[in-house]
Amino acid sequence: MTTQLRGAGVVITGGGGGIGGALARRFAAEGARIVVADLDGDAAAKVAEEVGGASIAVDAASEAGVEELITAARGELGAIDLFCANAGIAPHGGADTPEDVWAKAWDVNVMAHVRAAKLLLPDWLERGRGHFLATVSAAGLLTILGSAPYAVTKHGALAFAEWLSATYRHRGITVQAICPQGVRTNMLAGTGAAGDFIMGATAIEPGQVADTVMDAFADGRFLILPHPEVADYYAARATQTDRWLAGMNKLQRKVEEATGQ
Repeated sequence: MTTQLRGAGVVITGGGGGIGGALARRFAAEGARIVVADLDGDAAAKVAEEVGGASIAVDAASEAGVEELITAARGELGAIDLFCANAGIAPHGGADTPEDVWAKAWDVNVMAHVRAAKLLLPDWLERGRGHFLATVSAAGLLTILGSAPYAVTKHGALAFAEWLSATYRHRGITVQAICPQGVRTNMLAGTGAAGDFIMGATAIEPGQVADTVMDAFADGRFLILPHPEVADYYAARATQTDRWLAGMNKLQRKVEEATGQ
């Protein structure tokens, strides 16, 4: 399904910078009307001013925050045609990560998507159209070393997006998942030496992600892969699982040797 952005009402969470900011700029250039949501109200306002849109400082993960965002966005736009569930967090840690950190990762990376869809779907199904764009990351297709909460919750985000598409595509709902590897954002910078070792050489700019999204809007493909090689990795993971896991463990050992972590 081809998505038309001219005049469309678009909401972007985590829109104050990074991929979210790049999507806001690109969609606005195509004629969309934008609401930028972010915990950082100043960052959201700055992007909104740049694209001629509106901003809201809100926790787009909590149940109350999602409801506040959807209500405010409908008041601003009239109707939400495209919802970009882009906000995400990537806490470091493994099995010993504290329970509250796991809970926050679930809220931001998974439940924010579920809570938004719950409020969006009745109107979309009545209208017979709607578009849900989830920023998932290649971690949702593969895994990511160094952050068990991110790897696990991004798999959850992908699973929910798949479920939405499988359940509602015949009723006019388009669902797509953006799955890049490294993108030069504050999140990547926060991964430190290990992240730079794994993803630094192939990291791309947020604007390149937005370009790939626009290409994918033309044909409605579910998986949006700004790093095309991820498709091969995904296939290897599915068909040569033990070999793929051995390769990931080899990479883990290289990270430990290179960073002392």
